[in-house]
Amino acid sequence: MRPITFWGLCVAGGAVILAVACSAPQQTAAPAAAKPAETAAAEFRTTATIKDIMDSVVDPSADYMWESVATIVTKKGTEERRPRTDMEWKEVRRRAIAMIEGTNLLIMDGRLVAKPGEKSENPGIELGPEEIKAVIDADRASFIKFAHGLHDAGVKALAAIDKKDADALSDAGETIDEACEQCHLKYWYPLNTPDVLKKGSVRKTS
Repeated sequence: MRPITFWGLCVAGGAVILAVACSAPQQTAAPAAAKPAETAAAEFRTTATIKDIMDSVVDPSADYMWESVATIVTKKGTEERRPRTDMEWKEVRRRAIAMIEGTNLLIMDGRLVAKPGEKSENPGIELGPEEIKAVIDADRASFIKFAHGLHDAGVKALAAIDKKDADALSDAGETIDEACEQCHLKYWYPLNTPDVLKKGSVRKTS
């Protein structure tokens, strides 16, 4: 038998290495990271009108918060109304959230002021829907600013609620009332507001 030399071992070893390399699965380049799918633009469906949102969401929620902290004086004495239990505070909080988010609903593009043909409930005192729309369209930036003012007043109330601070909630209620009145004076019943009449932006009534 012919003795195996050092070089023979090297050649044999190389053949083994080559065979293993050829039989090993080929490594492929890692695929490029998939691009995130493009988010489709949100399609808002503004079924309710501004009047609907006010009647169904904003006004009832604000009323609930105002009435949750009050001093009631009757023949029987004085009642200091306050949320006292966790459930009472939780309900007030729900109403605050509804009012806060309701302000965003009011300013969505495409939202009608009222249903077509709907009339003012108090003609001669309040503007009609078409007149309100004209005032909003003439200065939409101010309408959005008023809505944001009510939103911020609601956030102030929410902070008081989370602290269960009835006095702070009462103060926030006054801020909410002021925000509501400022908006209403411009868009709902400005007929007797001197500044509005002076500018002649709405008609005078006899």
